[in-house]
Amino acid sequence: MWQILGLGVGPAAARCLACWSGWGGPVLVALLAGVLRFWQLASPRAVIFDETYYAKDAWSLWHFGYEASWPDNANAQILNTPQHIPISPEPAYVVHPPLGKWVIGFGEWVFGLNPFGWRFMTALLGTLAVLMLCRIGRRLFRSTALGCLAGGLMAVDGLEFVMSRAALLDLFVMFWVLAAFGALLIDRDKARARLAAALPDDGRPDARTGAVTRLGLRPWRIAAGVLLGLACASKWNGAVYLVAFGVMAVVWDAGARRVAGASHPYRAMLRRDAGPAFLSLVPVAFVTYLLSWTGWFLTGNGYFRHWAVGRSSTWSWIPGPLRSLWHYQYQVYEFNVHLAQPHTYQSNPWSWLVLGRPISFFYESPRIGQNGCAAADGCAREVLAIGTPLLWWAACFALLYLLYRWALRRDWRAGAILCGVAAGYLPWFHYQSRTIFLFYAVVFVPFLCLAVAMMIGAMLGPRGANEKRRMWGAVGVGTLVLLIMWNFIYFYPLFTGMTIPIEAWRARMWFDTWI
Repeated sequence: MWQILGLGVGPAAARCLACWSGWGGPVLVALLAGVLRFWQLASPRAVIFDETYYAKDAWSLWHFGYEASWPDNANAQILNTPQHIPISPEPAYVVHPPLGKWVIGFGEWVFGLNPFGWRFMTALLGTLAVLMLCRIGRRLFRSTALGCLAGGLMAVDGLEFVMSRAALLDLFVMFWVLAAFGALLIDRDKARARLAAALPDDGRPDARTGAVTRLGLRPWRIAAGVLLGLACASKWNGAVYLVAFGVMAVVWDAGARRVAGASHPYRAMLRRDAGPAFLSLVPVAFVTYLLSWTGWFLTGNGYFRHWAVGRSSTWSWIPGPLRSLWHYQYQVYEFNVHLAQPHTYQSNPWSWLVLGRPISFFYESPRIGQNGCAAADGCAREVLAIGTPLLWWAACFALLYLLYRWALRRDWRAGAILCGVAAGYLPWFHYQSRTIFLFYAVVFVPFLCLAVAMMIGAMLGPRGANEKRRMWGAVGVGTLVLLIMWNFIYFYPLFTGMTIPIEAWRARMWFDTWI
């Protein structure tokens, strides 16, 4: 085509241009997300919300190999004289796996025990997640524009933004889950390409080819197993995605065999694909999870590390450290399942999608002359973990549209996105008596953004639509996207802990349940 236009671009240059079109937009969106997330990352200069656990656990992991005990006044000392904090080598009881804290600790190792140090890695992975989502959306929708739109929407989502600027674990689960989803998408495309290559020369579906063709080694599926293991090693809700994505992957295999001509695609999938899929995901994830406890094993001084010593049972043939770890995991499970201590900002999952009860990570009430306050009535500084409202409310309609696309039109893309939302959302309904918070929902934020992007693609109209239809579709889409961007800018002071007049803060409290 380029030579027809007289531009003299050969095949190699054409491939380069195609590469630029596929990477240029996503990189620009990610750069925007990175600037937003790293700008004044150390503000507020405080230990906000659960950073009081994870920032300290991360530091002790890098120094002891396990979570050690800290003095009661450690938060104040961290902000003033972190080099003089007397950390006890006595192991501390913690209720989450260590990987996310190891990652947080890397930032502390590089930049020190300070707010920038312990938030650095969440900001970095939050930015890279935007880049990944652009590329995943491009592959899912076969559209660079829609892929960049999905990533751009997540770049301006308040919940993902706040979680990218706080040293909590949930963003790491989101990152590894999203990466696993991308790996499975690549595996899906490659598996279908192998089936297509195995068809007869005329390319028509063939029953035997669809039923008996072996798909060989599938490294991207093994990579997904590793990534899902990393998600579980950050926080246990990653295990739900291991199950959900495993089912989704073999359903995709059945669909591929049906297209290739298999008369009984699910039977063929069970014979040829289910076993390898299980081995590629579950054992790989399990080994990855165990490896995340390497420091606990090697130092020999973690909590419950020697629980099995001197205890005989029917399981005594299992090495003592493994039995000790199993006991530890059971105790952690009991704690997490029965956690029912009331909290001011706890929320019911029924209210999550409509943002019924956000959570305040940090709040101050500066008086005039304090922290830049110039209002006579005083000011407010808050870090509020809440999604960009117009984006989340649009996502509610997008999910209904995807349910229609999946149930009535058999659109596999809609099913994949719904699977990502359901795995991160629905399990919490089983624990409504437990103390749970809106910020847990950050795990499925990328899939909400994909849902909105898919709905927007439909709003633009099909390729064969007339000019008037496309014009009004573009007007509607442009209005929605601009409103979402405005909404993010409007709430930006509440995402970052900026000092604003108390009246400006009240104006942003759209509902009483947000206070």
